[in-house]
Amino acid sequence: MAGRIVILGAGFGGLELATALSSALGSDADVILIDKAESFMFGYSKLELLFGWASREKLSLPYSAITKPGVRFVRETITAIDPESRRVTTDRNQYHADHLVVALGAEMAYEATPGLTESEAFYSVAGAAQLAGAVASFASGHAVIGVCGIPYKCTPAPSECALLLHDELVSRGVRDDCKISYIAAQPSPVPPSPDAASAVLEAFAERDIQFVPGRRIASLDRDRSVARLDDGTEIAYDLFLGVPKHRAPEVVLASGMAVEDYVPVDPATLTTRYPEVYAVGDCATLGVPYRGIGACYVEFGRGCVGRVNIDASSGLPPKGTFDGPSEELAAEKREFGSSRRASWFGLEVAP
Repeated sequence: MAGRIVILGAGFGGLELATALSSALGSDADVILIDKAESFMFGYSKLELLFGWASREKLSLPYSAITKPGVRFVRETITAIDPESRRVTTDRNQYHADHLVVALGAEMAYEATPGLTESEAFYSVAGAAQLAGAVASFASGHAVIGVCGIPYKCTPAPSECALLLHDELVSRGVRDDCKISYIAAQPSPVPPSPDAASAVLEAFAERDIQFVPGRRIASLDRDRSVARLDDGTEIAYDLFLGVPKHRAPEVVLASGMAVEDYVPVDPATLTTRYPEVYAVGDCATLGVPYRGIGACYVEFGRGCVGRVNIDASSGLPPKGTFDGPSEELAAEKREFGSSRRASWFGLEVAP
């Protein structure tokens, strides 16, 4: 791929692509990686933050550590994208790309759910950090984990939250005084894999976690501590852990690339309708894994992790097989994180 490659967003997709291009082309690569943040955090680390396993500082990986041949990271805020000319405007500069990759992820549309704010949602770093105190002090009453809209990134994450909350309450000796409910907007906790879904539901039943499928959180009445579902049902809560509606970032919507909140792409190439413009990851309509195959780790609590093996190479929707929870897969997940830290940032030791 000759010419300048501009990658918008240094999340998982942007970092992996920049690293792969550097590995393939070395100093001949001409890659500009743009992100407004100063550091990266794995999506699953938000649960570590939520449950107080590690601090925000320890979980954050600074972009200043990126020293890849042929890759230049710039910390700037993207203000406009012109996909026709492949020109990107930031708060400091303009960049023209021969090949433009939009990897800006999905933003939380809190306003789509009346009453919901970041302080009730654990899907952002700031939200998870704010909710950590509420989780640590929760000792009695009803904890509701609620999905406000689909699609959302990391489908198993609310299930993981429920299972890890159970462990947290057991460890403090207050589980018998608490009720845990998971309100899911989809009929299954893990739609790509029936086997994974069955294992999660079995774990819920064993731990007395109530699963309410096919219902969406329509609004929150914060004064009354009541969540209203899309069928009008009201559920009182003492702790609310929300999954907001997602959509492509505003700068992507304003560019005209998106249709109904996401960027349409060819499933085989991730190309958009604009020549030499690609969309990767959660901002695209198809969040297929790299090369069509991948794995998703699922925390089951009690030190065990399961793994959904995703295959979209033979068509959509993706198919998922399942490897049951084990301590060995928990170790594999840790190794996966360590390998990405080493590959992307040169950090050999996991934080």
